Amino acid sequence: MSMKLLHEPETEDPILSVVNIIDIFLVIIAALLITVAKNPMLNAFSNQDVTVITDAGKPNMEMVVKKGEKIERYKANGNIGGGDGEKAGVAYRMKDGSMIYVPEAKE
Repeated sequence: MSMKLLHEPETEDPILSVVNIIDIFLVIIAALLITVAKNPMLNAFSNQDVTVITDAGKPNMEMVVKKGEKIERYKANGNIGGGDGEKAGVAYRMKDGSMIYVPEAKE
């Protein structure tokens, strides 16, 4: 056996590149697991009901509601107070900050 084979540099070993690729995949998997754990909407195993509102108060507001297994997405159409309905009463804000609702008399 020659001395060259015994003292061959480690950088020429082909198995080291495979080990490096495995390390990279482990880091990617750990990052994905942390992302799923931090974001409640991505966590499919969560039993909690979750509501996420993005761009609140803006014309492009979006609301995502998760109740159990069902996920619903609502998008604002940009109109304020749009939709069908009728006036149900009047709300008054008192000096102490509390709110009082006075229903309309039915005709």
